[in-house]
Amino acid sequence: MSASALTRAIQRLEENVGISLFLRDNRGVALTEAGITFSRYARQALLDWESMKSELSGNELTSGEISIYASVTAVYNLLPNLLEAFRTRYPSVQLSLKTGAAEDAVPQLLTGEFDLAVAALPDRQPGKLEFLPLRKTALVFIGPKDKSTVPMRDGSLDLATATLVLPSSGLSRRRLDAYLNKNSIRPQITTEVSGNEASIAMVRLGCGIGVVPELVLEKSPFRDEVQIIDKAPKLAAYEVGLCSTQKSLNRRSVAALWELASGENYRAEL
Repeated sequence: MSASALTRAIQRLEENVGISLFLRDNRGVALTEAGITFSRYARQALLDWESMKSELSGNELTSGEISIYASVTAVYNLLPNLLEAFRTRYPSVQLSLKTGAAEDAVPQLLTGEFDLAVAALPDRQPGKLEFLPLRKTALVFIGPKDKSTVPMRDGSLDLATATLVLPSSGLSRRRLDAYLNKNSIRPQITTEVSGNEASIAMVRLGCGIGVVPELVLEKSPFRDEVQIIDKAPKLAAYEVGLCSTQKSLNRRSVAALWELASGENYRAEL
């Protein structure tokens, strides 16, 4: 489609909707709030169309698309075998994968941006959220390789004097905050980051003490450049799994991937 034809198509679309869907300036084009809402509606309409065609044709699966959101760690650690097996069994289904911060997985799933996401099971599971546990991981405190930089008191990590590198949100942050509040500790937070991978990178640079899922540390390129602090508070482990909504699982292609992830063969590989 030529640029002029695309412009006319957008203009007709905005006229039909009755509101601007795009913000245009010299730096580029972005969606307005209305545009974001419309894109969600349009995507769901296309998915419903593919689902309806599948039902009418009697095909087991349609050649539609499954959108997946996951952290970089999940892409490396939890998804390769699953997606490879799914592609082998259902080659006509297109897989769309986006990586980002783990704490953004569930919110984006619940707004309909994605069909599936890899995320930690929330302490309070939303009613619309379906969760398939894949692996349990401990939360560990990490520090720089130089042990002399780790503040200790009576042989244990002293969180009252430690400088902390923490995720700005997410389950790790909430569990640590709960521990600090319970023990009346007012921490010195030097750095807040988005994503567990960023926490490890900043701890490696000597910015402070961090808390990350052990699963993330196992696959980090910096795992040998930081240390797990053994004498540290014990935070509750959490489960990482595949998330979806019942609306998405009503589509045969999404349900097929979910069923494959539930199988004993795949779970044994983890």
